[in-house]
Amino acid sequence: MNRPVVEIERERKYEVAQDAVVPEFAGGGTVQGQDAPAEERLDATYYDTAGFSLVRAGITLRRRVGGHDAGWHLKLPVGPDEREELQVPLGADDGKVPPELSRLLRAHTLGSKLLPIAHLKTDRFSRRLTDSSGQVVATVTDDHVTGEVGGETARLDRWREIEVELAGDAAPELLDELESTLVDAGARTSRWPSKLRRLIGDRVPDAQVVAKQPDAGEVVGANLREQFAALQRADIGVRRDVEDSVHRLRVASRKLRSALRTFSSIVDDDRIPGVTRELKWLGGELGPARDGEVVEALVREWVDGAPAELVVGPVDQFLTRRFSRDAVAARERALEALQGERYLALVQELDAVVSGVPTDAGPAKNVLRKPVRKAAGKLRKAEKAAHGLSGRELEHALHGVRKKAKRARYAADVVRPVFGGKVRAWRKNVKTVQQLLGAHQDWVVAGPVVYRLGVDGHDEGVGFTFGVLYGTGGGVREGMRREFVSRWQQLEKGAAPKWL
Repeated sequence: MNRPVVEIERERKYEVAQDAVVPEFAGGGTVQGQDAPAEERLDATYYDTAGFSLVRAGITLRRRVGGHDAGWHLKLPVGPDEREELQVPLGADDGKVPPELSRLLRAHTLGSKLLPIAHLKTDRFSRRLTDSSGQVVATVTDDHVTGEVGGETARLDRWREIEVELAGDAAPELLDELESTLVDAGARTSRWPSKLRRLIGDRVPDAQVVAKQPDAGEVVGANLREQFAALQRADIGVRRDVEDSVHRLRVASRKLRSALRTFSSIVDDDRIPGVTRELKWLGGELGPARDGEVVEALVREWVDGAPAELVVGPVDQFLTRRFSRDAVAARERALEALQGERYLALVQELDAVVSGVPTDAGPAKNVLRKPVRKAAGKLRKAEKAAHGLSGRELEHALHGVRKKAKRARYAADVVRPVFGGKVRAWRKNVKTVQQLLGAHQDWVVAGPVVYRLGVDGHDEGVGFTFGVLYGTGGGVREGMRREFVSRWQQLEKGAAPKWL
C-alpha cells in the first residue's frame, strides 16, 4: 500500500473562446519571464458514487494517464482558490480505487461503490512563469478538453479553459495580478470549480440557499447539512492523522446531536433518538484521543511556564514517552470506531435524517423562538442546581452547566441567520461561560492523570514536579469557580433577547 503524496494546489480557472490567444504575462509586474508552451496529452477517468456524493462535497477522484504527474489523484477542498491533492501511483489498470484513497472517503460514500462516472481527454499546453530571479512562480495551462459522462442520457462536450496555478511559496496576490492580464485578454472567470463539475452540469444542483423569509425547516436543515459536511471533512482528517481533526470531528458530532435534540419537533423524524444515542457513542470513542491532547497541552504549558526549581528531572522526555504511548492507543481506538459497521450505519442514518428535514414547519421567526427559549431555561436550571454544592458534586454540576451552555450556544448558532444581532450578544456571553467552564473541566480531567504521572514518575526522578502541579490544580479550579460566578452574573444582566 502506498502512502499518498500530498500537495497544495492554488489555482483559478477561466473560460476562453476556442480561437483565443494566450496573453503575454511577462512585463512590469511579478512575472518577468514566460516559457514556450510544452504539450501534454492527458487521459483521465473520474470516479464517484452513482449519486455523485463526492462532487456534491467538492471532492474530485480520478485516475489519470499521461503528463508529469500521472496517477490517482484525490482533491479535497481547502478554500476558494485552494485544494489539497493526494497522489498515489497508477498501479494495475483494474478499475479499482486504491484502498489508501477509498478508505478516506467512507463518510462520503456511505458504503456505496465508487464507479467510473466520466472520462476526459485534455490536450494541454503549459507555460511556466518566472520572476526576476528566474524562480518559477506560476504555471499557466491552456487546456483543450473533450469530456464524456454516462448515465441515462450520455453527454459529450468540448471546451477550452485556462488554469493558473501558483508554485511553491508564491504570494496569493499573484493570482489577482495574473487574472487582470487574462481578463484584459477576454477570459472570463469560470463558474465551475473543476472540469468534472462542468461536464456533469445540472445533474448535481447547486447548494440550497435559505430564503429571506424562510421556513423553520429550511433554517434547521441548512445548519444540519453544514455540520454533517463538517463531520465528513473531519472524518478524512482523523483517518489521515491531521492535527486537531479529532477535535473537529467531536465538535461536529456534538453540534449535530445538540441541533437534533433542540429542534427535534421541526426535524420530525423517528430516527432522532437512535441517531443522537449513536452520536454520543461516537463522542465516547473519540474522547480518549481528544482528552489526551488537551491534558498534554495543559501539562506542557504549565511545565514550560513554571520556575526552573520546580521542574526536577527529565520531565520533557518522560512526558513525550508517556503521552506518545497513550496517543497511539487512543488513535487506534478512534480509527477502529470509524472503520466499523456501527459508525457506517450512523453516518448513513445521519445522511437520511439531514437530507429529509421537512420545510413546512412554519415561519422561522415564529417557530424557532420556543426551542431556543427552552435551551436557555435548561441552562438556568442547571446553574441553580449547582448552588450549595462543593467538592466532586460541584465539579459534576458545573460540568452539567457547561453542557447546557454549549447546547444553548449551538441553538443560537442555528437561529442566528434569522435573528442576527438580536441573539449575538447573548450568545457571546453564553460562550464566555461555556469556555470558562470548559477550561475548568480540563483541569478536572487532568487531575487524575497528573496524579498518575507523579506516582509513575517517582522512580525516574520527576515525581516532585507532578506533585506540585497536582497541588496547583486545586487552586486553579477554585479561581475558575469564583470567576464563573462573576461571568454568570454578567450573562444574566446582559443583552438577552426579550423573547428568551
